[in-house]
Amino acid sequence: MPLIEHLMELRTRLLWSVIAFGLAFAVCYYFSTAIYGFLARPLADILMQQGGERRMIFTALYEAFFTYLKVAFFGATFFSFPIWATQLWLFVAPGLYRSEKRAIAPFLVASPFLFVMGAALAYYFIFPLAWKFFITFETPASEGVLPIQLEAKVSEYLSLVMHMILAFGVAFQLPVLLTLLVKVNILSVESLKKGRRYAIVGMFVAAAILTPPDIISQVGLAVPLILLYEISILVATWMTKKKKDEE
Repeated sequence: MPLIEHLMELRTRLLWSVIAFGLAFAVCYYFSTAIYGFLARPLADILMQQGGERRMIFTALYEAFFTYLKVAFFGATFFSFPIWATQLWLFVAPGLYRSEKRAIAPFLVASPFLFVMGAALAYYFIFPLAWKFFITFETPASEGVLPIQLEAKVSEYLSLVMHMILAFGVAFQLPVLLTLLVKVNILSVESLKKGRRYAIVGMFVAAAILTPPDIISQVGLAVPLILLYEISILVATWMTKKKKDEE
């Protein structure tokens, strides 16, 4: 197609993506209380086990409102991402050969699956362990000692939760990235094997940057990344062998 038609096609794809995000944002804002309840559940379950009435607080008049907007934005991004990916694929796919489409298709399927796996690991495994660890630093009231009790700010808590879910989901894209680089001959299986030691160090550094400063979150992200790195080597080895057999 001429350049103008390409630009018009791109505008159409972007328009559909924006409409999908807008609709998802409106729906997520309507259900923002339910989404907040879901994100707060790991902490709520632990606080309920401690007994007594516990709560979250906000210290600015506008804080709760912007918190719900942030929750709706997070939910809209999560739920509208398949639409974005589909529109991007519809824009790019006509310019690819059939063999290239077959080569890319597995990565398109694996990417959202791995993102959900990473987010689920953070929510169902890391959050309960990390929150229990932090709660242990509460100090009960005693003679001559003022109590230390958690009263979490709702905006800070949700920002931490959404950040960690996003960090785990993006980090779990490692196999897709590595195998794709091997597929296009930027990396090789031998280079992945030789760089294993440096990769392990880098994963612990990345985990320390992406997660809170506690050993549970950092190890909880670094260990799965190491396993995914080894899986990437196995998949890359199989892909390379298959390519040589076809040649």
